[in-house]
Amino acid sequence: MSAIDDFASFDAVDIVAAVQGGDLTASEVAEASLQRIDQFNPVTRAFTDVTAERALSDAKQVDKAIAGGAVLPLAGVPFAVKNLFDMDGVVTRAGSKINLENQPATSDAFLVSRLCEAGGVLMGGLHMGEYAYDFTGENAHDGNCLNPHDLTRMTGGSSSGCGAATAAGMVPVSLGSDTNGSIRVPSSFCGLFGLKPTYGRLSRHGTFPFVGSLDHLGPLARSARDLALVFDALQGKDPDDPAQADRPPLATQDDLRRGAEGLRVAVAGRYFREKAEPEALAAVDRVAKALGTAVQIELPEAARARAAAYVITVTEGANQHLERITTRPQDFDPDTRDRFLSGTMVPGVWVQQAQRFRSWFRTMMQEIFEHVDVILAPATPFSALPSGTKTITLGGETMPARPNIGLFTQPISFIGLPVVAVPVWGEKAALPIGVQVIAPAWREDLALRVAYQLEKDGVCRAPVARL
Repeated sequence: MSAIDDFASFDAVDIVAAVQGGDLTASEVAEASLQRIDQFNPVTRAFTDVTAERALSDAKQVDKAIAGGAVLPLAGVPFAVKNLFDMDGVVTRAGSKINLENQPATSDAFLVSRLCEAGGVLMGGLHMGEYAYDFTGENAHDGNCLNPHDLTRMTGGSSSGCGAATAAGMVPVSLGSDTNGSIRVPSSFCGLFGLKPTYGRLSRHGTFPFVGSLDHLGPLARSARDLALVFDALQGKDPDDPAQADRPPLATQDDLRRGAEGLRVAVAGRYFREKAEPEALAAVDRVAKALGTAVQIELPEAARARAAAYVITVTEGANQHLERITTRPQDFDPDTRDRFLSGTMVPGVWVQQAQRFRSWFRTMMQEIFEHVDVILAPATPFSALPSGTKTITLGGETMPARPNIGLFTQPISFIGLPVVAVPVWGEKAALPIGVQVIAPAWREDLALRVAYQLEKDGVCRAPVARL
């Protein structure tokens, strides 16, 4: 297990079985993770903070607990978090230069604590787009995070380090955030399974906010089983998060083996096909065929939903950072700064219209889910772009690359629906691309069941990158 190649082949579920069963120690696993980080972080820039001393100390405590008879659902599993999560003793960067002047956090974010209490071992903080306003994985302060499957390509963002660290086998699972697609985009570009839970499902306490009415937190992993394992461990009521819904935990692991049995599956048409590149359409069609569906539906006014999501994002984000923008504009990534500045000039009537439309769109989607159980759509219009790409052409129209990577994710997070992104590798494809499995609110279990079946049937896979 001390060999780096052996560690990278272990999923979180495998690590738990080995550590809990006495075949490995959590300390051995943590040391192997640190070895792989030492080897591959310099070429990917996935980690901004490596908490090696804490990891080894926490691993020893896990070993001690297991020796005393404890049963831990995440026994010895190394994990890392986007650096907008508080980590005790570490400055919460949120991908920015300005935040580096802050004092270190004095406690862990609620979700970090949940994983550590379950036996997980924190390895450190991960690269991200500045203040989470990014789809590329490019950061003016920390450099570009690079895709382990092709170091000339983007990881996607803003949970860029999550994509790189997990795909490169430095950790089997990671925690990211998703406001408009920031879990699903890196999952698509880096070939991972990623879960954006229902809005309000998980606590956000102890994380640096971007857009309060759109921010979600969730895991990325190399298997659907690992997603379910981590999701189940993350759930729990946090009295310090007033935005968290008062709902009982949803156990998902035992239901995975049911797969898509009995589920009504449909494919999102029109908007989700008009500007998708051939590889994105082929991935959705392959998944649909594997699930035995040819049903295609239209999500009404999806383009307008995306536009409304943009208005809410840019105005709430600008308000969040108003003091920083006005007093320290020179310390921002210019791309981030300019978008926040534009948000300060959006008319209030537009914001009101966007909010009214959000209510209507949510009602329309609820009506659609009376007739289907899950909906398939591309996660991104294309596979990972070359780093530094500024413009793209979709449907014959040339447009800025950075905002339009999230073309298909924004209409979904706009109303807080749960989504699992699943990775598809086309025949002879050098890069993966993701498909969204969209479920009704509070039914993460349905999306996870579909993801598990697709993985079991060999339609979706998340191999460790060969660096």
